[in-house]
Amino acid sequence: MSDKVLYAMYDDEEVLMNGAKKLVAEGVKVNEVFSPFPIHGLDPIIGVKQTRLGIMAFIYGLTGTTLALIGMNYFMIQDFPMNIGGKPNFSLYQNLPAFIPVTFEFTVLCAGHGMALTYFIRNGIFPGVKADNPDPRTTDDKFVMELRVSENSKFSAEDLERMVKETGIIELEQKELK
Repeated sequence: MSDKVLYAMYDDEEVLMNGAKKLVAEGVKVNEVFSPFPIHGLDPIIGVKQTRLGIMAFIYGLTGTTLALIGMNYFMIQDFPMNIGGKPNFSLYQNLPAFIPVTFEFTVLCAGHGMALTYFIRNGIFPGVKADNPDPRTTDDKFVMELRVSENSKFSAEDLERMVKETGIIELEQKELK
């Protein structure tokens, strides 16, 4: 079964946002928007849910904090205690102020790397993966809105085309997806 897809190209993000508002107000579902940079305020218009990446960052940060404290407790107190600057070396509690900078840095390291890896995995960005943007100009200076006819079943393909043409597009392309 194939699906018709309309790709409407815009040359200005404000025109795209106004067009998306107009289409959504008429009951059209916008499937995707391809853009060379984030367009602030577009996500709620087209119905993109808020990301949970912040929750994952918190979990990765907690993991980093825990690993840093366990590691420093083991290395500096249990395994090979050292007298550095006359500081006591027999309990984590007494050494905690000296461990704070390393703990903070390891927390940030784990949170940053964990978020980057989660982002890449979640979005399917792996080495050798072909880009799924419909037009290479969307990485430079153009914006493309994708509309699937199957997701807008109350409109015919001709009605969708007519409505999209009224939003200030510079190009309209129709493709069949299998």
